[in-house]
Amino acid sequence: MSRLDRSLIADLPPFQGLNPRELDDMIGQARALRIAKEQPVFEQELEAHSFFLLLDGHVRVVKTTADGDDVIVRYISPGELMGIANALGITSYPASAIAVTDCVVLAWPSSLWSKFASSYPSFGANAYKTIGSRLQDAHARVIEMSTEQVDRRVAHALLKLVKQTGRKTDEGFLIDFPLSRQDIAEMTGTRLHTVSRLLSAWEEEGLVRSGRQKVTVVEPHRLLLLAEGRVPKAAG
Repeated sequence: MSRLDRSLIADLPPFQGLNPRELDDMIGQARALRIAKEQPVFEQELEAHSFFLLLDGHVRVVKTTADGDDVIVRYISPGELMGIANALGITSYPASAIAVTDCVVLAWPSSLWSKFASSYPSFGANAYKTIGSRLQDAHARVIEMSTEQVDRRVAHALLKLVKQTGRKTDEGFLIDFPLSRQDIAEMTGTRLHTVSRLLSAWEEEGLVRSGRQKVTVVEPHRLLLLAEGRVPKAAG
């Protein structure tokens, strides 16, 4: 790509509070990369050579356990930072980031992280606020996985994705990127056949509609009641 313009980042949350000169300095040291669908932005346990900002597309963050199982940690939407290992004081990526769709990212050398965080306090504060939010999400998820029934975990996961990327359609709120039943299983620590059974039951009840890598939440309020355990389970 040609010379990058500060307008690419000026209105994004990590860069709120930066003046034009500061934005020019940061964007001037970035590289724009295109990542094809299902290709890695970065890979677990490899050296954290860069940190990234997602400009376009969606990315799933996947952690591979010691047993070789893949767990989807979260999804990244446009405007979010990722691969910020240096902010956590580690030198390798703790998980892999895989493009769900064709993506455009900005990449900076990890060696610039400390400089940016100290030279531009608003950027540092915004970035660490993001880290804090993700740690809270991870804590909540651990509690969900250890205490909640499967149907509530799956309902919570779908509602979170609707909040993050939902697009209003005639049928309801479409999760606006390819999402398979296997993906949902990996997000919720659930078996594939259990997710399939739940979604089939919820479709019969009019809560959701699902197709090939597509999920629409038709009745978000009813799904929220189910997630909170305030209605009977849809499937036994």
